[in-house]
Amino acid sequence: MAFASVSGYGNLPNGVFSPVIYSKQVQLAFRKAAVANAITNNDYFGEIANQGDTVRIMKEPEVTVNEYARGKTVATQDLIDTDYQLVVDKANYFAFKLDDIEEAHSHIDFMNLATNRAAYRLADQMDKEVLGYLAGYKLTPASAGAPLEGEVADTVNTTVSGTKANAAAGTDELLAVNKLNKGDFSNITTSGADDHSIPVAPRLTGATSISTTTATPLQIIARMGRLLDVQNVDTRGRWIVLDPIFMEMLKDEDSRVLNADFGGSGLLNGLVLNNLHGFRVYSSNNLPSVGTGAGTAGTANQNTNYGVIVAGHDSAVATAEQINKVESYRDPDSFADIVRGMHLYGRKILRPEALVSAKYNVA
Repeated sequence: MAFASVSGYGNLPNGVFSPVIYSKQVQLAFRKAAVANAITNNDYFGEIANQGDTVRIMKEPEVTVNEYARGKTVATQDLIDTDYQLVVDKANYFAFKLDDIEEAHSHIDFMNLATNRAAYRLADQMDKEVLGYLAGYKLTPASAGAPLEGEVADTVNTTVSGTKANAAAGTDELLAVNKLNKGDFSNITTSGADDHSIPVAPRLTGATSISTTTATPLQIIARMGRLLDVQNVDTRGRWIVLDPIFMEMLKDEDSRVLNADFGGSGLLNGLVLNNLHGFRVYSSNNLPSVGTGAGTAGTANQNTNYGVIVAGHDSAVATAEQINKVESYRDPDSFADIVRGMHLYGRKILRPEALVSAKYNVA
């Protein structure tokens, strides 16, 4: 920068005696926590990593129990060999170029910085897509070759991946009974369609009655747990993923619930609490969001702007990565290095009875 000089002062008039120094310390962008790998079943990774793009997973056969009396002829049952497919069909890539002159004269290692950021973006894109899929939503399709930055899962999924694991599931591969909405909470007596999102507000200290216009965060989590209990889902291995808006209302409802997590090392792959009503609690910004999201306060009948939270069991969804590589090579048309990477993965809902979602909005 040029310092101010008094009128008529002519020593070192161009001001270059004060050069601009570029710091070698780089300000890194904030990174979202990825939770998909922590809440899904990765057992099939080894089977698909080396060859093939499909794993056919056998389902445990159903066996009928019949009443028996002495002398009764026993009829045998034919076992049905049902299977479903985990298909690796999702692919993302990155590619960038760094000229030799730029690399030689740069004061920082741009190649390493960019590669590190690219690896994060690949993981983040998978996390958004998988969380949307297991909640019943899909990413808004980007035009061919368009960047995926900023995408959110904001469209109801209507495409079955492979074959449905449960014939009773819808085209989103989920059970309708496990998708919570306003009509599932009888304490909410306001008029309007029952399939609207749940109006949520924390139950504050001193409240003496249950609200007739809203549900509380803990009330929704408890209902999710009940639905899993009804489906005989193992209590070990349960998880729930919440967005920051729902997390804030949960803290407002009873700060003692979350005391344990704030004295530690902070977020660890999104995990903020090890046990809340039997769930491991994760926080994520990659959950589905429709319209302007759950933070848009609306009427009791809101089905335009809402967010989605989801709970389940570690065995409910399988994920597998087949290709996850980064490579560099010389650009044949210039003096530069090109770095590119590709990520190929798949996911499949194996047990829809072990997944529960809830769409909600701030009341």
